[in-house]
Amino acid sequence: MSITSHHDERIAKMIFASVYPHYVTKVEKKGRSQAELHQIIEWLTGYDKTKLKKLIDEKVTFQEFFKNAALNPNAKLITGVICGYRVEEIENPTTQQTRYLDKLVDELARGRKMERILRTT
Repeated sequence: MSITSHHDERIAKMIFASVYPHYVTKVEKKGRSQAELHQIIEWLTGYDKTKLKKLIDEKVTFQEFFKNAALNPNAKLITGVICGYRVEEIENPTTQQTRYLDKLVDELARGRKMERILRTT
């Protein structure tokens, strides 16, 4: 699947707060907690619960969300397919970082152990 500039632009302009409730629903429906979701978001971005709430309240785009994030150096270890794309092959940084988050949320919802999700083992 090839990613177009239109696709990248659409993701960059998407409001994080509009997607966040879907992340919560997805993980809670599978028996995981919102606290675990916050843990993976903090691991990836460096945003604690307070900062995350502020960004949600401000209705930042994914581009703004990742612009000031302190991306975890182990994020490059996130590999695999999400939404039909291999995350390690995505060239646009915002699109790749958004797909990293999607991949982590998917792994959490699938019941993967937190140590594996956070690439500590």
